[in-house]
Amino acid sequence: MSALVLIAEDEPKIAQVLDLYLVREGFRTVAAHDGQTALDLHQALKPDLILLDVGLPKKSGWEVLGEVRRRGPTPVIIITALDQDIDKVQALRTGADDYVVKPFNPVEVVARAHALLRRSHGAPTPNVLRVGPLEIDLEGHRVRALVEGAWRTLDLTLTEYRLLTHLARPPGRVASRSTLVDACLMGQDVLEKTVDSHMSKLRNKLRDVGCEALITGVRSVGYRMESQV
Repeated sequence: MSALVLIAEDEPKIAQVLDLYLVREGFRTVAAHDGQTALDLHQALKPDLILLDVGLPKKSGWEVLGEVRRRGPTPVIIITALDQDIDKVQALRTGADDYVVKPFNPVEVVARAHALLRRSHGAPTPNVLRVGPLEIDLEGHRVRALVEGAWRTLDLTLTEYRLLTHLARPPGRVASRSTLVDACLMGQDVLEKTVDSHMSKLRNKLRDVGCEALITGVRSVGYRMESQV
């Protein structure tokens, strides 16, 4: 059974966005809009992970975190608008496992959830990565895109597949050319500009399915995959 995530967030739009992205990645979810409900659901359902806002009504996120820690080791990611170092230190000292500042990229939050569950419970790496209309099957080494309601498979070389997968884990970060050489062309005596050649061919194939904008170049650095197009 997939992992259950408790979303403790009193802003409905933020809770809905988190729910959407988590469910899309195969998680089960349950939501609480105040601290007391979050504690009640934690006691009743024993979730695998909690996404916890600090500014909850009835009981604050700090109170919820303290009580959850007294009960056991449930992993907790704090989500808050507080971005000072002292706030992060307080969260980690109180027992949080990770800390995300609003506004955030929901794709990053989901990636952190996967990483935390792998560390905490040995949960397997997800078999499918989804970025915008693109789907990467890690077991089948297959990449396809949803185009006008139909799936189209991309015919990629091994290097193109490695580049795409590396950028998708997770999207939003910049990967330098040297990093891409080490990660995707290992064992090959190549120059960094070789990455540009492979990337150009990859982007041409993405253009054929309307996904070229998913990968953008970062001048003098490398490349980044966008979370959506």
